[in-house]
Amino acid sequence: MRPFTYVEGISVADAAAAVHAAPAAMFLAGGTAIVDLMKLGVLAPAALVDVQRLPLGDIELDDRRARIGACVRNAQLAEHPEIRARWPVVREALLSGMSAQLRNMSTVAGNILQRTRCPYYRDPHSACNKRVPGSGCAVQTGWDRDAAVLGGSPHCLAVFPSDLATALAILDAIVYTRRGDGGARRLPFDGFHRLPGDTPERDTVLDHGELVTHLELPDLAIARRSHYFKVRDRASYDFALASAAVALDLERGHVRDARIALGGVATRPWRCTAAEQSLRGKRAELASFRAAADLALADAVARTHNGFKIELARHVVVRALSELAARPG
Repeated sequence: MRPFTYVEGISVADAAAAVHAAPAAMFLAGGTAIVDLMKLGVLAPAALVDVQRLPLGDIELDDRRARIGACVRNAQLAEHPEIRARWPVVREALLSGMSAQLRNMSTVAGNILQRTRCPYYRDPHSACNKRVPGSGCAVQTGWDRDAAVLGGSPHCLAVFPSDLATALAILDAIVYTRRGDGGARRLPFDGFHRLPGDTPERDTVLDHGELVTHLELPDLAIARRSHYFKVRDRASYDFALASAAVALDLERGHVRDARIALGGVATRPWRCTAAEQSLRGKRAELASFRAAADLALADAVARTHNGFKIELARHVVVRALSELAARPG
């Protein structure tokens, strides 16, 4: 690990300005991901600005929305009784995504901003456009079992790893930020994460020195019947091979509205709007769910070793919708 300067943020504005002023500075909260990447030599910030003691650790709720501070611990969010009741998909995604120890340390903003687990990104000796722009993408001719089947480009096929972000993709979430120049932004979660295109080094639309301050979840009736289902190599603690966040609004056995997002198979949280539309007005039954799953994966592109993900993701969507439809209420 290379030497770096540690700075404790005094205020939100102070922390954002400090990172904004230094091109090689980064924010530090729980540190569960960034410290590992620094040890590997993947990240080498000249300065870390600690934001975990800033007033960003509260969950505020009313009958219209939830306001979730950026430094809320994932365990705190998962165990909040109102989150469990009104947005169950959030709790299920968090509980499936990491060990209890990591949930106690990691933060909500850190979760949605985490870096890919692509092995070539995490190996400083491999070509990776996300780590070193213009260096190439080793997965294009290498081991691509974990590569994305949706949203990739010739420059990057790295899967986005966050379970929580997949859940948030179906909840009309809003991300609030403070910019280094003193400004603020309100960013819809749909569009917050970027496709790799020809600039895969930029995972999100955030500018350098722009600090996430909190997330907002609107109180959606459909969110109360929501579910997260995930398939992984190990049942105890691993990243998704394929996952689905789903929500259903049912009336007399028919679908009035549906929400579907995929994880583990795409370069960003992947909302499946065509699949959602196909379910509206249909019976909540296996045939409808299978047709929706086919639409969700219609644009998927397999490579040498990851073709199994397409069929796996289809089964994951059908399983998630079937389990949710069978729930009482």
